[in-house]
Amino acid sequence: MSKINYFFEDTTSNNEILPNKSWIENSIEMEGRNLGCINLIICSDNYLVKINKKYLNKEYLTDVITFNTNHLANAESKDYIYGDIYISIERVLENKKNYGVSLSSELHRVLIHGVLHLLGYDDKTQSEKKLMTSKEDEYLKMIKENE
Repeated sequence: MSKINYFFEDTTSNNEILPNKSWIENSIEMEGRNLGCINLIICSDNYLVKINKKYLNKEYLTDVITFNTNHLANAESKDYIYGDIYISIERVLENKKNYGVSLSSELHRVLIHGVLHLLGYDDKTQSEKKLMTSKEDEYLKMIKENE
């Protein structure tokens, strides 16, 4: 398997909207870590609600759920990142409308948010949210600079 894998569950596949894999890897490297393997699963609201309920005992809509799988990968070093990032394409489309941004821009934002969770960032407090948003903006700016 590659280091970054894209999957579609309970939704139509659309490879044209997927973020560039090198951007994801560069973002991880800028945090002083290395990419082990990340699975990005684009799915429906219903699919993600089932994941949320089954594994997190929560029953509500969300745009992204991240599972760190370093412990399953028998990672030789904590410097490597392994995980699964589930993204509801329906939430991304709704966010796109609400924030007046492109589908690509919103998908990138939600994806880097999930990657930041794999890197150990959290967003439970106001200060944590502020730091995560700042990090999201920093990595999203890298895309614009390379266009």
